[in-house]
Amino acid sequence: MAERAERRLTTILAADVAGYSRLMRADEDGTLAALTACRTIVDGLIAEHRGRIANTAGDSVLAEFPSVAEGLSCALAIQGAIAKQAEPISPERQMRFRIGLHLGDVMIKGGDLLGDAVNIAARLQALAEPGGICVSAAVREHVGTRAAAAFADAGAQQVKNIADPVHVFRVAAREAVPPPIEAPAALPLPDKPSVAVLPFTNMSGDPEQEFFADGIAEDVITAL
Repeated sequence: MAERAERRLTTILAADVAGYSRLMRADEDGTLAALTACRTIVDGLIAEHRGRIANTAGDSVLAEFPSVAEGLSCALAIQGAIAKQAEPISPERQMRFRIGLHLGDVMIKGGDLLGDAVNIAARLQALAEPGGICVSAAVREHVGTRAAAAFADAGAQQVKNIADPVHVFRVAAREAVPPPIEAPAALPLPDKPSVAVLPFTNMSGDPEQEFFADGIAEDVITAL
């Protein structure tokens, strides 16, 4: 009798290395060594956040977590640790991961995760920027304001082999989001009249003459 798959609701993390094939073409030995070092970081952080690695293939990792908060915290920790390790390496040789995170119902057979929820996590990972994290609306709704993260709504995305659009949010560590720029204080008025030179408009209709308009404004300012 065939083994029956277990079903449960879980948080699924899918991760892979951006541009892995390019890195391997450039330096197979160096890339393999870098991947081994990164996997040591990734595997350790997954365990630290009470996660379980369900499957690995080449540069990809599939893991599950008992809570959304733990999964998101792990994703943020992975990206932070990998970025820190890559700092001394030239940008074109840096190994950067893309991560997708989804909360959904999965089938578990032989320890592996199966089902649409796994596919959605993989599609979210593919939508993430190198060094970035994409999560589903289910993850965003569940964590609310509890996570130390900032969410940018990327809207509903039609993804491969998934019938319904997936609502995607891009995630960054909250401290990584720059504070709003405050308007500069007004300068005090001078005692004597001032002259402001506004940009000149190119009325010739020829875009190649734009630099003449810019040059006239600079000449007037210089003369004044």
